Amino acid sequence: MSAPPRVAVVGAGAAGLATLKALGDAGVPAVAFETADTLGGLWVYGAPGSPAYRTLHLNTSRGRTEFADHPMPGDWPDYPDHTRVAGYLGDYADRFGLRDAVRLRHTVDRVTAAGDGWRVHATGPDGPVTVDVEAVVVANGHNRVPNRPAPYPGECAAQQMHSHDYRGPEQLAGRRVLVVGGGNSAMDIAVDASYAATRTLLSLRRGVWVVPKYLLGRPSDTLNGALARRLPWRLRQRISQSMLSATVGPPARYGLPAPEHGFLQDHPTLSDTLLSRLTHGDVQARPGIARFAGDRVEFTDGRVDEVDLVLWCTGYRVEVPFLDPALLGDGADRLPLYRHVFHLDAPGLAFVGLMQSTGAAFPLVEAQARLVAARLAGTWAPPEPDRQAAACRAELRAATARWGQRRPHMRVDFDAYLAELRRELAAGRRRAGAAR
Repeated sequence: MSAPPRVAVVGAGAAGLATLKALGDAGVPAVAFETADTLGGLWVYGAPGSPAYRTLHLNTSRGRTEFADHPMPGDWPDYPDHTRVAGYLGDYADRFGLRDAVRLRHTVDRVTAAGDGWRVHATGPDGPVTVDVEAVVVANGHNRVPNRPAPYPGECAAQQMHSHDYRGPEQLAGRRVLVVGGGNSAMDIAVDASYAATRTLLSLRRGVWVVPKYLLGRPSDTLNGALARRLPWRLRQRISQSMLSATVGPPARYGLPAPEHGFLQDHPTLSDTLLSRLTHGDVQARPGIARFAGDRVEFTDGRVDEVDLVLWCTGYRVEVPFLDPALLGDGADRLPLYRHVFHLDAPGLAFVGLMQSTGAAFPLVEAQARLVAARLAGTWAPPEPDRQAAACRAELRAATARWGQRRPHMRVDFDAYLAELRRELAAGRRRAGAAR
């Protein structure tokens, strides 16, 4: 790099690369630290810490997932697989000259305040590395530390595995498989198991809305996107839920538990294939687990089944182990951040990608990165601290009303948040101009 870095970016997945690109556009020198030996983060199948499995595809459509600065090829399928997405991120890095700014095989161990800036401690192939910078951007993702459930009553003699360690259907071949969870990975793995396993059970403690990837001949997220630009979410909820009921019917039609919350009040679960496999009996739905007894599992409705493998698709814990716990308050997943980006009490500490979106992540981290770059370039200024805190409280109230206690600090509505970041960037530029 031609100048010493002013910013350290932790991670070189989609969020880290978007941050490097935005900082470069703003003329702010930066360095990124990446644990793996390649760019791309979770999309790189087989990379250290990546949860990617061989059958992984996007669950948001290509047009709603791509970076604004780097469209995906028009001849790609609507839902590309992990190989294409990893290649796309590599092409993004090459197009914008980002590779030289990334230190691969460098794990950040500790980030500490140092005077008016920050000191980043990392371990690389040649030993410890220390860098002093003005600002740190945390972009290391939150799908790396498996959330393993508390033990159930009884003893489980079946093999147990978390979805983080799942790589392909060969791990399921000839087994009696119990998949536990209602997210996208659970649905993908249950479908894989239905073709490879002797028997496949899918256990859900609570109901979820399962959305086909296509509705009315179009990628389903494009329909909600069109509504989002015109209607409040409550009205979108009624329209979308009516459309789902008319086209695929209620989840109970497939033996799944009825959702406790309306559509758009949780992360959508997308699957074209699961509902078909349920109706053919190749996947059998079960409610939550009551207890284990050797290789037998009893469910809350009293049914008992024998299983060889329990595959926990129970999500991930949000951890930022290299930061002082005092900076994280009640935890990284409960940290109030102005516009889900800026730490309220630690100038120069920002987060890109610490959120859970109703849609794709790439456009949102791209917009967050532009906000960070503008602040560090001096072209964007935040409001007064009390107004930042008030904005966080208002966002939390609205998120709790919509999503309850399911990580409300991290929840964002894809279209509404993208529009909010555009407005924030413009408002902050006006504030910066007035301050000069």
